[in-house]
Amino acid sequence: MGMSVTISAATEQDAEQILKLQYLCYQTEAEIYGDYSIEPLTQSLDSIKAELSSGTVLVARLGPEVVASVRGTVDTDGTARINKLIVHPRMQRHGLGGRLLIAVEERLAAAGAVKHYQLFTGHRSENNLMLYRKHGYVAVATQPVSERLTLVTLAKDAEPAAYAASA
Repeated sequence: MGMSVTISAATEQDAEQILKLQYLCYQTEAEIYGDYSIEPLTQSLDSIKAELSSGTVLVARLGPEVVASVRGTVDTDGTARINKLIVHPRMQRHGLGGRLLIAVEERLAAAGAVKHYQLFTGHRSENNLMLYRKHGYVAVATQPVSERLTLVTLAKDAEPAAYAASA
């Protein structure tokens, strides 16, 4: 019988595994855009530790191994910003990214009055765009970052029950 993947809040002890997984996962993005200086590939361990203490960070584990992670914060205006949704390449295309996205939305909604969810990805990141659209996100803005990269901001309204329950 195989192990199942569990999703939980990340701890400071997870920071190094998250950093290594992030570095692995963003190689594909860097290749797509021809830019290996993107922030997820240059982020420091201390910076990830700071995110652990200032926002919501979830991990998915297969046994003791962190195989996926996502981060989020809620602004004072009720906008939940979700970022760095990463899934180990061997675990992709099995629904784990969607499970993690739902889990972070639920966790952020439970923590505060979320009115909207927002995230972003690169314009050529088709798998990311497909996942986010499948979960109700729509493109609301684009921002050129370089000749090779345009960031696409996607958003969706929170379910009324999600923020009514926390009011």
